[in-house]
Amino acid sequence: MAGMRVITVAGGALHHGKNPSLSLLKRPFTIRRASPLHLNRASKRLFTCRALYKPEVQIKEEGQPETLDYRAFFVDNSGKKISPWHDIPLHLGDDIFNFIVEIPKETSAKMEVATDEPFTPIKQDTKKGKLRYYPYNINWNYGLLPQTWEDPSLANSEVEGALGDNDPVDVVEIGESRGKIGQILKIKPVAALAMIDEGELDWKIVAISLNDPRASLVHDIGDVEKHFPGTLTAIRDWFRDYKIPDGKPANKFGLGNKAANKDYALKVITETNDSWAKLVKRSVPSGVLSLV
Repeated sequence: MAGMRVITVAGGALHHGKNPSLSLLKRPFTIRRASPLHLNRASKRLFTCRALYKPEVQIKEEGQPETLDYRAFFVDNSGKKISPWHDIPLHLGDDIFNFIVEIPKETSAKMEVATDEPFTPIKQDTKKGKLRYYPYNINWNYGLLPQTWEDPSLANSEVEGALGDNDPVDVVEIGESRGKIGQILKIKPVAALAMIDEGELDWKIVAISLNDPRASLVHDIGDVEKHFPGTLTAIRDWFRDYKIPDGKPANKFGLGNKAANKDYALKVITETNDSWAKLVKRSVPSGVLSLV
């Protein structure tokens, strides 16, 4: 097939060549989560997970990049397609999470998981049949937290009653290395921004890759200000203003227009993981969303 490439993703890095082993759980499992109403640094946060335990998967690219046909599928060792949204585990323990790169830093093609297509491959977003690009490069690695979902039927009383945007939770990864489309990185959340996009709540979890040289120095929002000065403001301003060149109004932010700390970010992740669990159990309507 023209334009097809296969890339192996293992342990948060990309590897070309020989396939590593893949560990599969025989059936989904559920862990009770702690109530998000009583989160603090000492509390345990438990998450709902299923399917792949230690993801060592390949990225199978179909079509040419920056075309309407381009798709980046995730496949296991047998060549079976899996969903980066549903089948890659969220939580790795000790407040460490998997993060899937959709848009590498210093690029402008608006890539995203196709939540309405089987196996939810990564594709370039479109509008009126045309490929979408940001008006300028994004300065950080950008992507999603697997096994999370912002429920459009839930109004958040802490963020102006805004409803979820019907997508997985977004991550802005601030490390120095540029990721690749479909790369799985281990990250630790350090802050959260409550963006309101045309009335919908669109959380931005600010995080750092464990592979970054400064990861051991950054544990919470204060450390971001110390070791990445100005970054939180730059992220907020970038997402506030990126639609303005297209003639649209600036996006808004809740929580006093400021970033929240790590504990708040973990609360958001816990709650949206719970919403995802209800979605895949079909406890709430899925609409056009693909659950495979």
